[in-house]
Amino acid sequence: MPRNPYHSGPITDHFDGLRFHSPGQPSPDRSLLDIWRWNRAGERAQWPKQVAITPAVPPARSEAPRITMVGHASVLIQVAGMNILTDPVWSRRAGPFGITGPKRTTAPGIAFDDLPKIDAVLLSHNHYDHLDLATLRKLHRRDAPHMVMPLGTDATARKAGKALRITTADWHETVALSGGVSVTLTRANHWSSRGLRDRRMALWAGFWINTPAGQIWFAGDTGYGDGAIFREIRARHGSPDIALIPIGAYAPRWFMEPQHVGPDEAVKIFEDVGAGQAYGIHWGTFQLTDEPREEPRDLLVEHVKAAGIDPARFIALDPGASYG
Repeated sequence: MPRNPYHSGPITDHFDGLRFHSPGQPSPDRSLLDIWRWNRAGERAQWPKQVAITPAVPPARSEAPRITMVGHASVLIQVAGMNILTDPVWSRRAGPFGITGPKRTTAPGIAFDDLPKIDAVLLSHNHYDHLDLATLRKLHRRDAPHMVMPLGTDATARKAGKALRITTADWHETVALSGGVSVTLTRANHWSSRGLRDRRMALWAGFWINTPAGQIWFAGDTGYGDGAIFREIRARHGSPDIALIPIGAYAPRWFMEPQHVGPDEAVKIFEDVGAGQAYGIHWGTFQLTDEPREEPRDLLVEHVKAAGIDPARFIALDPGASYG
């Protein structure tokens, strides 16, 4: 069997000794022929080169939950006196060395120098639009935050500095932060890779954030599958007060469905977990797929209305937007 350069550990129900998978859910694997078929179709919408935003300047701390959108899956969560960043990316491109990959369409919703001191960073997986080494290096140099990530993701993150404070965990494992705050890794239907031959060799996850001021769930990147993993999250943890759910990077569906939800499935996740409040993320910053930039936001409004949900309970987050 080939060697896994990211993780070595016992075989489990979702790790076969070489690669991770999501038991009972559709495989996200796609062939080179599938990629050729997608690119040959030529159905990618034209995005604007730049969309103006109004950056936020968040407070130093907040006891009550406060959510500020940076862009894509990068969100500042301020709660119980802690500052937590999810999947922080401040680079202009989401790709190797910062010189390849999709360019930002929107500037970060918080200028890096306006970030409050960051206590913890939650990394959902090792894709370039979620794990940006340049940003991790800057955060470590400035704040030395505690970084929590799924098994094997540390092999990539360590390239930002050997002294990074990293804790890795498996699905359902809990990591204590401070001040009574902890995070538990939750299942997701996705995959990982940094190159051509390392697919699914590191784990991927969402995060349940348990705090004295409320429960916040960051879903990470995920397909819907049969919805079982989201009903399981509710059974294990209850319903989150706030859920951060991806809504973009879903077209074409024949290619993306096992790995990225669309707005219709995001609403199903909202209902499955019973969230009190939800915010749509993972849209409008990097063009990764074919849909028009604003379509995820517009379709979310339609599907929320069709489901009979109060529109204020599930809102697409624009960079710089703050709630709380």
